Amino acid sequence: MPEFPYSRLRRWPDVEADNLQAHDATDLLLVERALALDVPGSETVVIGDEYGAITLALTAAGRFGIRVHQDLATGRRALARNAEELGIGGFAPHELDADLLAGARLVLLQLPKALAELEEIADAVARWAAPEVVLVAGGRVKHMSLGQNDVLARSFAHVQAQRAERKSRLLVATEPLPVPGSPPFPVSARHGDLVLVAHGGAFAGPRLDIGTRALLDALDLDGNAGRRVLDLGCGTGALAVSWARARPQDRVVATDRSAAAVASARATASANGVADRVEVTHDDAGSALAAGSFDTVLLNPPFHLGASVHTGAATRLFEAAARLLRPDGELFTVYNSSLGYRAELTRLIGPTEQLRRTPKFTVTRSVRRA
Repeated sequence: MPEFPYSRLRRWPDVEADNLQAHDATDLLLVERALALDVPGSETVVIGDEYGAITLALTAAGRFGIRVHQDLATGRRALARNAEELGIGGFAPHELDADLLAGARLVLLQLPKALAELEEIADAVARWAAPEVVLVAGGRVKHMSLGQNDVLARSFAHVQAQRAERKSRLLVATEPLPVPGSPPFPVSARHGDLVLVAHGGAFAGPRLDIGTRALLDALDLDGNAGRRVLDLGCGTGALAVSWARARPQDRVVATDRSAAAVASARATASANGVADRVEVTHDDAGSALAAGSFDTVLLNPPFHLGASVHTGAATRLFEAAARLLRPDGELFTVYNSSLGYRAELTRLIGPTEQLRRTPKFTVTRSVRRA
Protein backbone atom coordinates (compact mmCIF):
# COMPACT_ATOMS: atom_id res chain seq x y z
CA MET A 1 0.00 0.00 0.00
CA PRO A 2 1.53 3.39 -0.99
CA GLU A 3 2.25 5.82 1.83
CA PHE A 4 -0.41 8.49 2.22
CA PRO A 5 0.82 11.95 1.10
CA TYR A 6 0.18 13.87 4.32
CA SER A 7 2.49 16.65 3.15
CA ARG A 8 0.05 17.54 0.37
CA LEU A 9 -2.72 18.41 2.81
CA ARG A 10 -3.50 22.08 3.35
CA ARG A 11 -5.20 23.98 6.18
CA TRP A 12 -6.98 26.36 3.76
CA PRO A 13 -9.24 28.25 4.37
CA ASP A 14 -7.80 28.30 7.88
CA VAL A 15 -4.69 30.32 8.59
CA GLU A 16 -1.59 28.89 6.92
CA ALA A 17 1.96 29.54 8.10
CA ASP A 18 5.33 27.80 8.16
CA ASN A 19 4.82 26.68 11.77
CA LEU A 20 1.24 25.40 11.21
CA GLN A 21 0.67 21.98 9.64
CA ALA A 22 -2.45 20.24 8.35
CA HIS A 23 -1.63 17.00 10.19
CA ASP A 24 0.15 15.90 13.35
CA ALA A 25 1.50 12.76 15.02
CA THR A 26 -1.86 12.09 16.68
CA ASP A 27 -3.52 11.84 13.27
CA LEU A 28 -0.95 9.24 12.25
CA LEU A 29 -1.40 7.23 15.47
CA LEU A 30 -5.17 7.17 15.04
CA VAL A 31 -4.85 6.04 11.43
CA GLU A 32 -2.38 3.32 12.37
CA ARG A 33 -4.66 2.07 15.16
CA ALA A 34 -7.68 2.03 12.85
CA LEU A 35 -5.84 0.10 10.13
CA ALA A 36 -4.79 -2.49 12.72
CA LEU A 37 -8.45 -3.16 13.54
CA ASP A 38 -10.72 -5.11 11.19
CA VAL A 39 -13.60 -2.63 11.12
CA PRO A 40 -15.16 -1.66 7.78
CA GLY A 41 -15.41 2.00 6.85
CA SER A 42 -19.20 1.91 7.07
CA GLU A 43 -18.89 1.15 10.79
CA THR A 44 -16.13 3.73 11.41
CA VAL A 45 -16.72 7.30 12.60
CA VAL A 46 -14.13 10.09 12.74
CA ILE A 47 -14.71 13.08 15.03
CA GLY A 48 -12.54 16.19 15.22
CA ASP A 49 -10.48 15.55 12.09
CA GLU A 50 -9.14 19.08 11.74
CA TYR A 51 -8.21 19.12 8.04
CA GLY A 52 -9.05 15.61 6.85
CA ALA A 53 -5.81 13.75 7.56
CA ILE A 54 -7.52 10.84 9.34
CA THR A 55 -10.54 10.50 7.06
CA LEU A 56 -8.60 10.77 3.82
CA ALA A 57 -5.77 8.44 4.88
CA LEU A 58 -8.27 5.75 5.88
CA THR A 59 -10.36 6.20 2.74
CA ALA A 60 -7.24 6.02 0.58
CA ALA A 61 -6.46 2.72 2.34
CA GLY A 62 -9.83 1.30 1.24
CA ARG A 63 -12.03 2.07 4.27
CA PHE A 64 -14.98 3.47 2.33
CA GLY A 65 -18.17 4.81 3.89
CA ILE A 66 -16.53 6.57 6.85
CA ARG A 67 -18.81 9.03 8.64
CA VAL A 68 -17.09 12.20 9.81
CA HIS A 69 -18.02 15.07 12.09
CA GLN A 70 -16.04 18.31 12.19
CA ASP A 71 -17.18 21.16 14.39
CA LEU A 72 -15.43 23.92 12.44
CA ALA A 73 -16.59 25.22 9.07
CA THR A 74 -12.92 25.77 8.18
CA GLY A 75 -12.21 22.09 8.80
CA ARG A 76 -15.15 21.02 6.66
CA ARG A 77 -13.98 23.17 3.77
CA ALA A 78 -10.38 21.99 4.18
CA LEU A 79 -11.47 18.34 4.10
CA ALA A 80 -13.52 18.92 0.95
CA ARG A 81 -10.67 20.80 -0.72
CA ASN A 82 -8.04 18.21 0.24
CA ALA A 83 -10.29 15.37 -0.93
CA GLU A 84 -10.77 17.06 -4.29
CA GLU A 85 -7.05 17.77 -4.64
CA LEU A 86 -6.16 14.14 -3.92
CA GLY A 87 -9.07 12.67 -5.88
CA ILE A 88 -10.49 10.88 -2.83
CA GLY A 89 -14.19 10.30 -2.12
CA GLY A 90 -16.27 7.75 -0.27
CA PHE A 91 -16.88 9.46 3.10
CA ALA A 92 -19.93 11.29 4.44
CA PRO A 93 -20.07 14.41 6.67
CA HIS A 94 -22.55 14.52 9.57
CA GLU A 95 -23.51 16.59 12.57
CA LEU A 96 -22.94 15.18 16.06
CA ASP A 97 -26.12 13.12 16.20
CA ALA A 98 -27.59 9.62 15.98
CA ASP A 99 -27.13 9.46 12.20
CA LEU A 100 -23.39 9.96 12.69
CA LEU A 101 -23.00 7.20 15.25
CA ALA A 102 -25.71 4.59 14.61
CA GLY A 103 -24.10 1.15 14.27
CA ALA A 104 -20.56 2.50 14.72
CA ARG A 105 -18.06 -0.07 16.03
CA LEU A 106 -15.00 2.20 15.87
CA VAL A 107 -14.88 5.91 16.72
CA LEU A 108 -11.65 7.85 16.21
CA LEU A 109 -11.44 11.15 18.05
CA GLN A 110 -8.95 14.00 18.09
CA LEU A 111 -9.33 15.05 21.72
CA PRO A 112 -10.93 18.51 22.05
CA LYS A 113 -9.48 21.14 24.36
CA ALA A 114 -12.63 21.52 26.46
CA LEU A 115 -13.69 18.78 28.87
CA ALA A 116 -17.31 19.80 28.32
CA GLU A 117 -16.96 19.10 24.59
CA LEU A 118 -15.39 15.72 25.35
CA GLU A 119 -18.24 14.94 27.73
CA GLU A 120 -20.85 15.69 25.06
CA ILE A 121 -19.01 13.55 22.48
CA ALA A 122 -18.47 10.63 24.88
CA ASP A 123 -22.14 10.66 25.85
CA ALA A 124 -23.17 10.70 22.18
CA VAL A 125 -20.94 7.69 21.41
CA ALA A 126 -22.25 5.74 24.40
CA ARG A 127 -25.82 6.74 23.57
CA TRP A 128 -25.95 5.97 19.84
CA ALA A 129 -23.04 3.74 18.75
CA ALA A 130 -23.05 -0.07 18.76
CA PRO A 131 -22.70 -1.76 22.18
CA GLU A 132 -19.31 -3.19 21.14
CA VAL A 133 -17.97 0.21 20.02
CA VAL A 134 -14.33 1.06 20.65
CA LEU A 135 -13.58 4.76 21.12
CA VAL A 136 -9.95 5.63 20.37
CA ALA A 137 -9.18 9.21 21.42
CA GLY A 138 -5.81 10.81 20.79
CA GLY A 139 -3.98 14.00 21.60
CA ARG A 140 -0.59 15.61 22.07
CA VAL A 141 0.78 14.59 25.47
CA LYS A 142 1.46 18.19 26.52
CA HIS A 143 -2.22 19.05 26.07
CA MET A 144 -3.66 15.95 27.78
CA SER A 145 -4.82 15.61 31.38
CA LEU A 146 -6.17 12.99 33.74
CA GLY A 147 -9.45 14.90 33.60
CA GLN A 148 -9.96 13.52 30.10
CA ASN A 149 -9.73 9.96 31.45
CA ASP A 150 -12.26 10.85 34.14
CA VAL A 151 -14.70 12.29 31.61
CA LEU A 152 -14.47 9.19 29.40
CA ALA A 153 -14.99 6.99 32.47
CA ARG A 154 -18.41 8.57 33.00
CA SER A 155 -19.59 7.01 29.73
CA PHE A 156 -17.41 3.87 29.42
CA ALA A 157 -16.63 1.01 31.82
CA HIS A 158 -13.01 0.73 30.70
CA VAL A 159 -10.61 3.54 29.78
CA GLN A 160 -7.02 2.55 29.05
CA ALA A 161 -4.17 4.98 28.34
CA GLN A 162 -1.69 3.71 25.77
CA ARG A 163 2.06 4.27 25.76
CA ALA A 164 3.06 7.66 24.37
CA GLU A 165 4.55 7.69 20.88
CA ARG A 166 5.95 10.68 19.00
CA LYS A 167 4.78 12.96 21.82
CA SER A 168 1.17 11.80 21.32
CA ARG A 169 -0.95 9.35 23.26
CA LEU A 170 -4.12 7.34 22.66
CA LEU A 171 -6.90 6.63 25.14
CA VAL A 172 -9.03 3.56 24.40
CA ALA A 173 -12.54 3.44 25.85
CA THR A 174 -14.79 0.37 25.67
CA GLU A 175 -18.09 -0.97 27.06
CA PRO A 176 -20.48 1.99 26.98
CA LEU A 177 -22.33 2.57 30.23
CA PRO A 178 -26.11 3.10 30.39
CA VAL A 179 -26.96 6.70 29.52
CA PRO A 180 -29.50 9.00 31.22
CA GLY A 181 -32.78 9.75 29.51
CA SER A 182 -31.61 13.10 28.14
CA PRO A 183 -28.19 14.16 26.84
CA PRO A 184 -26.16 16.34 29.25
CA PHE A 185 -26.02 19.24 26.79
CA PRO A 186 -27.00 21.93 26.07
CA VAL A 187 -26.79 23.62 29.46
CA SER A 188 -27.98 27.11 30.39
CA ALA A 189 -27.27 29.86 32.91
CA ARG A 190 -28.92 33.16 33.72
CA HIS A 191 -26.94 36.41 33.85
CA GLY A 192 -29.34 39.07 35.08
CA ASP A 193 -32.12 39.05 32.49
CA LEU A 194 -29.95 37.30 29.86
CA VAL A 195 -30.03 33.49 29.49
CA LEU A 196 -27.06 31.83 27.78
CA VAL A 197 -27.37 28.30 26.38
CA ALA A 198 -24.29 26.27 25.47
CA HIS A 199 -23.27 22.98 23.94
CA GLY A 200 -20.05 21.40 25.12
CA GLY A 201 -17.90 22.80 22.31
CA ALA A 202 -19.01 26.43 22.71
CA PHE A 203 -16.36 28.82 24.03
CA ALA A 204 -16.90 29.79 27.70
CA GLY A 205 -19.90 27.47 27.97
CA PRO A 206 -22.96 29.17 29.51
CA ARG A 207 -20.75 31.76 31.22
CA LEU A 208 -20.60 35.38 30.12
CA ASP A 209 -16.87 35.67 29.45
CA ILE A 210 -15.18 38.81 30.67
CA GLY A 211 -14.19 40.03 27.21
CA THR A 212 -17.79 39.90 26.00
CA ARG A 213 -18.92 41.62 29.20
CA ALA A 214 -16.39 44.41 28.64
CA LEU A 215 -17.65 44.95 25.09
CA LEU A 216 -21.30 44.96 26.18
CA ASP A 217 -20.54 47.51 28.90
CA ALA A 218 -18.91 49.82 26.34
CA LEU A 219 -21.70 49.70 23.73
CA ASP A 220 -24.11 52.60 23.37
CA LEU A 221 -27.30 50.94 22.19
CA ASP A 222 -29.08 54.21 21.44
CA GLY A 223 -29.18 55.49 17.86
CA ASN A 224 -31.00 55.10 14.58
CA ALA A 225 -33.31 52.09 14.31
CA GLY A 226 -33.38 49.63 11.45
CA ARG A 227 -29.66 48.92 11.32
CA ARG A 228 -28.15 45.64 10.10
CA VAL A 229 -25.86 44.28 12.78
CA LEU A 230 -23.44 41.33 12.62
CA ASP A 231 -22.05 39.39 15.58
CA LEU A 232 -18.92 37.97 13.92
CA GLY A 233 -17.65 34.87 15.73
CA CYS A 234 -20.78 34.87 17.87
CA GLY A 235 -20.04 32.02 20.30
CA THR A 236 -23.17 31.42 22.38
CA GLY A 237 -24.76 34.58 20.98
CA ALA A 238 -24.46 36.92 23.98
CA LEU A 239 -23.66 40.00 21.88
CA ALA A 240 -26.23 39.31 19.16
CA VAL A 241 -29.04 38.55 21.60
CA SER A 242 -28.24 41.49 23.87
CA TRP A 243 -28.33 43.84 20.87
CA ALA A 244 -31.59 42.36 19.55
CA ARG A 245 -33.23 42.73 22.95
CA ALA A 246 -32.16 46.38 23.27
CA ARG A 247 -32.82 47.33 19.62
CA PRO A 248 -35.93 45.39 18.46
CA GLN A 249 -36.13 47.29 15.15
CA ASP A 250 -32.63 46.24 14.10
CA ARG A 251 -31.91 43.08 12.14
CA VAL A 252 -29.15 40.98 13.68
CA VAL A 253 -27.09 38.22 12.10
CA ALA A 254 -24.80 35.99 14.19
CA THR A 255 -22.21 33.74 12.59
CA ASP A 256 -19.52 31.39 13.83
CA ARG A 257 -17.29 28.72 12.33
CA SER A 258 -18.14 26.32 15.18
CA ALA A 259 -21.24 24.17 14.74
CA ALA A 260 -21.49 23.87 18.54
CA ALA A 261 -21.46 27.67 18.84
CA VAL A 262 -24.12 28.04 16.13
CA ALA A 263 -26.43 25.54 17.86
CA SER A 264 -25.82 27.35 21.16
CA ALA A 265 -26.51 30.81 19.71
CA ARG A 266 -29.77 29.63 18.17
CA ALA A 267 -30.82 28.16 21.50
CA THR A 268 -29.80 31.37 23.29
CA ALA A 269 -31.86 33.47 20.87
CA SER A 270 -34.87 31.22 21.45
CA ALA A 271 -34.45 31.27 25.24
CA ASN A 272 -34.46 35.08 25.21
CA GLY A 273 -37.44 35.48 22.88
CA VAL A 274 -35.57 36.97 19.91
CA ALA A 275 -35.25 33.98 17.58
CA ASP A 276 -37.34 35.85 14.99
CA ARG A 277 -34.86 38.76 14.94
CA VAL A 278 -31.52 36.91 15.12
CA GLU A 279 -30.39 34.87 12.14
CA VAL A 280 -27.57 32.44 13.00
CA THR A 281 -25.31 30.93 10.33
CA HIS A 282 -22.47 28.40 10.30
CA ASP A 283 -19.79 30.00 8.18
CA ASP A 284 -16.10 30.80 7.93
CA ALA A 285 -15.53 34.47 8.80
CA GLY A 286 -18.86 35.46 7.22
CA SER A 287 -17.71 34.29 3.78
CA ALA A 288 -21.28 33.64 2.59
CA LEU A 289 -22.51 37.12 3.59
CA ALA A 290 -22.70 39.96 1.08
CA ALA A 291 -19.97 42.59 1.06
CA GLY A 292 -20.93 46.00 2.43
CA SER A 293 -24.20 44.71 3.88
CA PHE A 294 -23.83 45.67 7.55
CA ASP A 295 -23.97 48.94 9.44
CA THR A 296 -22.36 47.52 12.59
CA VAL A 297 -20.11 44.56 13.33
CA LEU A 298 -19.47 43.27 16.86
CA LEU A 299 -16.32 41.22 17.39
CA ASN A 300 -14.64 39.44 20.28
CA PRO A 301 -11.91 37.65 18.30
CA PRO A 302 -10.01 34.53 19.39
CA PHE A 303 -6.27 34.62 19.87
CA HIS A 304 -5.72 30.86 19.59
CA LEU A 305 -5.61 28.54 16.58
CA GLY A 306 -6.25 25.15 18.12
CA ALA A 307 -3.58 24.83 20.81
CA SER A 308 -1.33 27.53 19.30
CA VAL A 309 -1.33 31.21 20.19
CA HIS A 310 -1.52 32.95 16.83
CA THR A 311 -2.84 36.39 15.87
CA GLY A 312 -3.81 35.18 12.38
CA ALA A 313 -7.29 34.19 13.57
CA ALA A 314 -8.07 37.77 14.62
CA THR A 315 -6.57 39.22 11.46
CA ARG A 316 -8.87 37.08 9.30
CA LEU A 317 -11.87 38.40 11.20
CA PHE A 318 -10.69 42.02 10.92
CA GLU A 319 -10.37 41.50 7.16
CA ALA A 320 -13.84 39.96 7.08
CA ALA A 321 -15.28 42.94 8.94
CA ALA A 322 -13.67 45.30 6.45
CA ARG A 323 -15.39 43.44 3.61
CA LEU A 324 -18.78 43.18 5.31
CA LEU A 325 -19.14 46.75 6.58
CA ARG A 326 -20.67 49.46 4.44
CA PRO A 327 -18.62 52.66 4.05
CA ASP A 328 -18.71 54.56 7.35
CA GLY A 329 -19.98 51.42 9.12
CA GLU A 330 -18.71 50.69 12.63
CA LEU A 331 -16.70 47.80 14.05
CA PHE A 332 -16.73 47.38 17.83
CA THR A 333 -13.92 45.09 19.00
CA VAL A 334 -12.64 43.80 22.34
CA TYR A 335 -9.23 42.19 22.71
CA ASN A 336 -6.52 41.45 25.23
CA SER A 337 -4.77 44.76 25.94
CA SER A 338 -1.37 43.13 25.54
CA LEU A 339 -2.07 42.36 21.87
CA GLY A 340 -2.22 45.99 20.75
CA TYR A 341 -4.46 45.53 17.71
CA ARG A 342 -5.30 49.24 17.30
CA ALA A 343 -2.76 49.90 14.54
CA GLU A 344 -3.90 46.83 12.61
CA LEU A 345 -7.55 47.83 12.96
CA THR A 346 -6.73 51.29 11.64
CA ARG A 347 -4.89 49.79 8.69
CA LEU A 348 -7.57 47.23 7.78
CA ILE A 349 -10.79 49.06 8.74
CA GLY A 350 -10.20 52.75 9.23
CA PRO A 351 -9.86 55.35 12.01
CA THR A 352 -9.93 53.57 15.37
CA GLU A 353 -10.61 55.04 18.79
CA GLN A 354 -10.27 53.47 22.19
CA LEU A 355 -13.55 53.32 24.09
CA ARG A 356 -12.35 51.55 27.22
CA ARG A 357 -9.14 50.03 28.52
CA THR A 358 -8.36 47.90 31.55
CA PRO A 359 -5.18 45.99 32.38
CA LYS A 360 -6.87 42.97 30.77
CA PHE A 361 -9.02 44.24 27.89
CA THR A 362 -9.28 47.06 25.38
CA VAL A 363 -12.51 48.00 23.57
CA THR A 364 -12.26 49.99 20.33
CA ARG A 365 -14.53 51.52 17.69
CA SER A 366 -13.31 51.53 14.09
CA VAL A 367 -15.05 53.36 11.23
CA ARG A 368 -14.89 51.77 7.77
CA ARG A 369 -13.21 54.02 5.26
CA ALA A 370 -15.46 55.19 2.44
